[in-house]
Amino acid sequence: MINIRNISIIISRDLQRFWKYRWWLAGLITMNLADLFIFALLFNNMVRRDLIPNYFLFIATGIAAIASFASAFSIGREVGVEIRRNYTQYLLSLPLSRIELAFGRIFSGTVRGLIYQTPFIILLFILIDLPSPLQIIYILIASTLLSTTMSSISIAVSTATRNFDMQATLRSFTYFILFFISNVFYPDALIRQRFPGVLYNIAYYNPVSLTVSLFRIIFKIYATPPSGYSELHIIMYLAIWALISMFVGGYLYIRNLEK
Repeated sequence: MINIRNISIIISRDLQRFWKYRWWLAGLITMNLADLFIFALLFNNMVRRDLIPNYFLFIATGIAAIASFASAFSIGREVGVEIRRNYTQYLLSLPLSRIELAFGRIFSGTVRGLIYQTPFIILLFILIDLPSPLQIIYILIASTLLSTTMSSISIAVSTATRNFDMQATLRSFTYFILFFISNVFYPDALIRQRFPGVLYNIAYYNPVSLTVSLFRIIFKIYATPPSGYSELHIIMYLAIWALISMFVGGYLYIRNLEK
């Protein structure tokens, strides 16, 4: 049986370590804010207004969604270091089950992602408008599911192989897929026109794209919302992503503990 208290202890321990890098975290937030203003200044007067009425707000919602990536993925790097330095025997000696260890690390990444994402969500409230209470709940659920997915994927990438170079390659490939084959920088109508069928489906059901679409629907960024999207549909797809990635990430993490 899973003991929630044991999982909370793991989360608390990982958060204490996370706060040691608070200046690194502040630097990342500053860098993302700089990206927001640079992209907005460069492209705001270059895009078609019928597709994107305001590129500044368009990219702001995208950056708010991808903000969870860096901090949620940091848990994967730490897990990779533990594996390469053979900390697994120490972890197995703790009075915790393997499942508790796996879920504790996954949810640690989830909390990290939410902490990092919060300033960007607040910025959207300031720049655009405060959504309704129900819409705020949708945002919280979507952000939690996305951070869980990112955390699980990062652990899966770090435990799929013990080779550091291969881990870095897989991490970069994952970054490329999630960021650039998505609607973070491009409107859905353009993706539909320019991307081949397979890439369009990847971009359409990408967990980052789903979260970005939810934010843009709630904050009314679209001139015309993408067909087939609704808040509940998006949350359902994100829940599927979170469950599958948790299973894969947890399985690979436990497999490495038992090697």
